[in-house]
Order: sequence, then C-alpha cells, then structure tokens
Amino acid sequence: MAELLLELLTEEIPARMQSVAAEELRRLAEIAFNEAHLTFTRLTSFVTPRRLTLHVEGLPLEQPGSVEEKRGPRVGAPQNAVDGFLKSSGLTSLEQCEKRATDKGEFYFAIIKRAGQATKDMLPPLLGEVIRSLPWPKSMRFPAAPFRWVRPLQSVVCLLDGRVLKLDLGDVPVGMESRGHRFLFRSTFNVSNFADYRDQLRHAYVILDAGERRKLIAEALAKTAQDAGFALKPDDGLLEEVTGLVEWPVVLMGRIERDFMELPPEVLTTSMRTHQKYFAALDKSGALAPHFLVVSNMAADDGGKAIVAGNERVLRARLSDAKFFWDQDRKQKLADRVEKLKERVFHAKLGTVYDKMSRVAHLAYTIAEQVKGADKTKVGHAVWLAKADLSTGMVGEFPELQGVMGRYYARHDGEDKEVADAIAEHYSPLGPGDRCPTAPVSVAVALADKLDTLANFFAIDEKPTGSKDPYALRRAALGVIRLILENKLRLRLIPVFQQAIIIGGEDHKGGDSGAELLEFFADRLKVALRDQGVRHDLIAAVFALGGEDDLVRLLARVEALGAFLKSEDGANLLTAYRRASNIVRIEEGKDKTRYADAPDPALLKEPAETVLAEKLKLATAESGKALEAEEFAGAMAALARLRVPVDEFFNKVTVNTDNRELRANRLRLLSQIRDTLNRVADFSKIEG
Repeated sequence: MAELLLELLTEEIPARMQSVAAEELRRLAEIAFNEAHLTFTRLTSFVTPRRLTLHVEGLPLEQPGSVEEKRGPRVGAPQNAVDGFLKSSGLTSLEQCEKRATDKGEFYFAIIKRAGQATKDMLPPLLGEVIRSLPWPKSMRFPAAPFRWVRPLQSVVCLLDGRVLKLDLGDVPVGMESRGHRFLFRSTFNVSNFADYRDQLRHAYVILDAGERRKLIAEALAKTAQDAGFALKPDDGLLEEVTGLVEWPVVLMGRIERDFMELPPEVLTTSMRTHQKYFAALDKSGALAPHFLVVSNMAADDGGKAIVAGNERVLRARLSDAKFFWDQDRKQKLADRVEKLKERVFHAKLGTVYDKMSRVAHLAYTIAEQVKGADKTKVGHAVWLAKADLSTGMVGEFPELQGVMGRYYARHDGEDKEVADAIAEHYSPLGPGDRCPTAPVSVAVALADKLDTLANFFAIDEKPTGSKDPYALRRAALGVIRLILENKLRLRLIPVFQQAIIIGGEDHKGGDSGAELLEFFADRLKVALRDQGVRHDLIAAVFALGGEDDLVRLLARVEALGAFLKSEDGANLLTAYRRASNIVRIEEGKDKTRYADAPDPALLKEPAETVLAEKLKLATAESGKALEAEEFAGAMAALARLRVPVDEFFNKVTVNTDNRELRANRLRLLSQIRDTLNRVADFSKIEG
C-alpha cells in the first residue's frame, strides 16, 4: 500500500475560504479516486493560511484490472453488424468472442479484459484535474499557471511513497521541497512522507492542523486573560477567523487607554473585533476591561513588546476617531437628523429612507393595535427616529452599529427608554442566533419595518430567485416569523400585506403579491420550524386550506394535526382518506363527472353506509365548531371517531356495484369523507 502527500503552497488564502477549500479538496479527491477505482484506507485534508494539503493512505500500487462482458449480434447476423460490434469492442475477429445460447437465440459475447494501470501513472492527470476544479468564491490569473486560482501558487509537493509525481501545472514547480513560516523560517526543506512533512513544518513554525491551532489559541487566550486577572469575552466567530490568519499563534495582551473606556462598549468591541481582530477582556463584574488580546503570527525575541506597542498604537488611532464621532454626534439631536433621510435613497422604485419610514409609521400604528402593551404614540415616535443614526459619523465609520448608536443618542437626548430600545432592536432578529425583541414597542416597530420591506419589494417584483436574495427578504421573513411566534402575536398577515402595498402607492401594486407573500412565508416557516422537528408537509397541508395567515393559529393547528397522525386512529384514517380519494378520483376520471354532492339518504341500503353518513355529518358539525373555537385537538378528536365507521364501510360495502344509482351515491359518500377531513387540513399534502 502507498501513501500520497500533496501540498499546494500559495499566497495567503482568505480566512473565510479556508475550511470550505479544505473540505472541497477532500471531496473532489475522494470522488476522483472512486471513479478511477483507486481504493484507500484514509483521505484527509488540511489547511493553513498559506497551504492546502491532502494526505491519502492505503493506496494500491496498481489499479485493479477489470473484465467486461459485452453482448454482440446474433450468430448469423449481417456482416456490417458483426464488424461494428468488433470495432466498438476493440477486437479484430469473431474468434476472440464466445458463442452463448440465450432464451432469445445464440449470440456473440466479447470478453474485454483490461489490465490495471500503475497508480503512479494515474495520479498526475487525476490530481491535476482536482487542483484545477477547486471552486473559489473569487479567483485570479497568475503568470506561472494556465488556470485561475484563489491566489498565485508558489510551489507544489506531490509524493507517492516518497517519489515525486510530476503534475502539469504550467511553470509552478512540483517536487519534494516545502517551506515553513514566512518570517520565522525562511529556508526550504525536503520532505519524504506525511509524518516527516508534519514534523518538519512544526520545526519550521507551522502547525498544520487547523483544529489543533484553534485549540491552542483558545487555551492561550483564556490563560493570558486569567493570568492578568480578567476573563476572555467568548467569540467563536472571531476565533475561527483568527485560526485562519496564523500558522504559529502567539497570544499577547495590550492595554486600552482609560479615556476610551468612556465609549459605548459596542464601539470598543466592534472596533477591536471587526477592524483589528482583537479579543475583548472582561473584569470581575462582567464589564469590558481596559485590555485586549491579539493573536500574533510571530514569536518575537522581545516577548512581543514591539508587537503589542504597534497594536496599541493602531487601536489608539481608531478609537480616537471613534471618540471624535461620539462627541460630535451628540451635539445634534437625533430628531434633527430625520430630515437627512430624504437624501438617502432606499430603492429607486421605493423612494428614500424617509419615504420608507413614512410608510412604516402608518403600518406600525395598525400593528401596534394588535401587540398587547404597545403604546401607539411611542411606536410612532420610535419609527421616525429608527433610521436617524444612519447620518451620524459613528455609523458612517462603523455601519454594524446602526440602531445600537441610535439608542445611545436617543437616551442622551432624553428620549423614553422604550423608544430608545425600539430604535436599537428594530433590525432584530438578524438571524437564528440573534435575540428576538419582546418589548411591545420594539416588536411593533421591528414588525412594521420588515413587513414594509417584504410587501413593497414583492409589489415591485424584486423577489428572491434561486440562491440570489440581494435585499435579504428571506432573512426578513424569518425575522417576522420569529417575532410573531415567540411573542405569540395574533396578527393577520394578508390585511397587513395589503395595507403595506396600499401605503406604498398605486405604482407599486404588482399582481397578487399578497398571495405570493403568504406562499413565501409558508416556505420560510418550514425552514424556521425544521430544527424544532415540525414536519414541512403538515405546514403545507394547513396552508393549502387557503386564507390561513395567522401564524400562531396555524402552528397550533399543525401541532394538533401532528399529534393526531401519530395516534393509531390518525394513521389509519389517513390511509382510509387516501383510499377514498383514489377511488373517487379514478371513478370521476372514468365517468367524466364529479361526485361532489351530498349522498341521497334514501339510497343508503347497507347499515355500514348509513352509520358512516350519520357519523360524517356529526364529525363535520363537531369539527367545525371546534375549529371556530380554535380547539384544534377537539377537531382532531371528532375526526378520530370516524375511524371505525370508515373501516366498517370499506369492509362491508361494495362501492363499484352494478347498480349505477347505488354506485354514484357511494362515491358521493366517499367524496364526503375526503371533504370532511379536508376542512381540518388538506390531507392530500401529508406524506408517509
């Protein structure tokens, strides 16, 4: 068995692309090996900022041979058929074929034996194609190679059991020579196998395994902070990013000048995290400490003093700008900045941000009436101030802080706390991990803002398509769903959609966008509830009834339906429903007519069909009352009582009898089974 080592040494790969690139290298190589019938015992990929590495163990020295049988023409077939068969099989005469008797006569069979190729001969073109096929979000051309790649390839190590495999990669050198850390180990070194490669890299200040680097960084961060009497502010996203920026991590701690600690903590952490990749430290009270932690890619002779001083100097300059903006912004009231929104275009067809907030204000009043505890005056005031911080210097410098800074400036201006909180929270929730607002004013403003965006972008036909969603409408819909469900709001969506479009103006009414939006919400609801184990087909079954736009009520109905179908009665009734529906559908197709009318009581001859008709009438009435009262478990219980009479009907009554009147009446009875169940949910949408 042989071992393959492939290292692609390159200029720095962006951190956000590294883990995906390593996984794609592993996946593409695995597919290529399988298609070439090259078995292996283990295939692993690694990534650092400057290299992608593939390690394959247990490769055969030679591809296994293969034998293929190919049936040809019948014995005695015309010569042109025989010649065509021989040519396609790579044979020269029929003597190389076998004659075999089959149930259709005697035929020629070609036995094609192919010898396996040596692995060393198969790998160069295979690996070359894998390297060229690696997908990158962004790529570039470079002089040394005739293909695009994420960054210029500097050199490649390609060894099969210690021997170099030459790859056709243009002028990119391919051999056994690798390099270590860019600054800490400037010389090159030769490698013979993966173990030697990994050990020499560590000696050359490169930790190959990203998981090991991540673990070392996390431990060093925690220890450095603890040794200084602080705690590390957890940040998994930043930890993942920093792991992709260093090959030899060294954690250092720097100091933040006391004057800057007066800035809002979000300003400090955003400046440190987003622009400088620094971790924040917390004091014993949980507040930000005047220190930061940086993960350097250098082991300096002075213990990192110069590195810390340089980072402190850079942070000081950035925080000086932030402090200037903080002081300047507070000189003007937030309310006085609202007029500036007229200068900021929201969308060419939807006007300015000022126009948008005018629409949101009208919509928010309606929504506030349905959000318990929401003060309409505060809601309206919060809407007008919600986007005002977009013209501040701080948000211009740190766009991530829009809304957050609005709250600080509103509080500085003496605005009500609920209004200030609504300004900060009206963008939320931004994703599944983001906290969902619960304060009534915040909820009303957040809903109005998102629903206005959704309704009016749909109205101008700017809907998400495929993977493209430039206006983040899917995220907005998921935000609306969370706001409604987590706050248990009884909000009818279709009237809100219609009102939002009307407020948007006559020019923005594009088709039946309200119905399209509800269908869009149905798809988003399936996504939102998937992690909670809610079946997507049950959501579709309830939405298919039409007109159900109260998400809280819809979810309650879905939960009751799910519980019903898990019961023995529910499962059996679903089977009976399908049987009844299929019979009616088939017979309606044959007869070219519909059996939608109520059955004639005078034609109910068998006791089983008489009982079923009575039970259907009773179940329809009981389930209808229960649905009206939103007692969905009660509606399901009424349906459950149909199981026995339905079973009895199918066991004792012949539907397709010779008596045409009886047959038609019984088909109408089966149709009534379908219609009764479909009042609760469209059972045809239910899977399993």
